[in-house]
Amino acid sequence: MTMAKKVSIYHNPKCSKSRQTLALLEEQGVTPEVILYLQSPPSAKRVTEIVDMLGIEPHDLLRKKEAPYKELGLTPSSSKAAIAKAINQHPILLERPVVVVGKKAAIGRPPENVLEIL
Repeated sequence: MTMAKKVSIYHNPKCSKSRQTLALLEEQGVTPEVILYLQSPPSAKRVTEIVDMLGIEPHDLLRKKEAPYKELGLTPSSSKAAIAKAINQHPILLERPVVVVGKKAAIGRPPENVLEIL
C-alpha cells in the first residue's frame, strides 16, 4: 500500500484564488491540510523551505501591495532571511495560496499551477 503524499494549502478564505485552488484540489480527490496562515503564520524557517521548494526568488513570494511591504522597506534585493522573517511577522505578505506536496510547492496563481505538483 503506497502512502499518499500529504498536501497542505496555505489558505486565506477571503481570497478568491485561494478558494478556487482549494476547490480544485478537492475536485482532484485531494483533502489537503488547510493552514489558515493569517491566524497561524509559518515560521521563518518554514517560509525559507517553501521558497526553496518553489524554486523562486524569495521576493516573488511577497504580496507587494500590502502595507507592511513598504513599511519594512522590502525590495527585490532583500535577503531570504529578511523576507522569511517579514512573512512570519506579517503573514498578510505571503503570496497566496501556496500548496505544498511532499518536497514540492506551487503558488495557486492561477489555481491550475498546483496540478503540476499533485
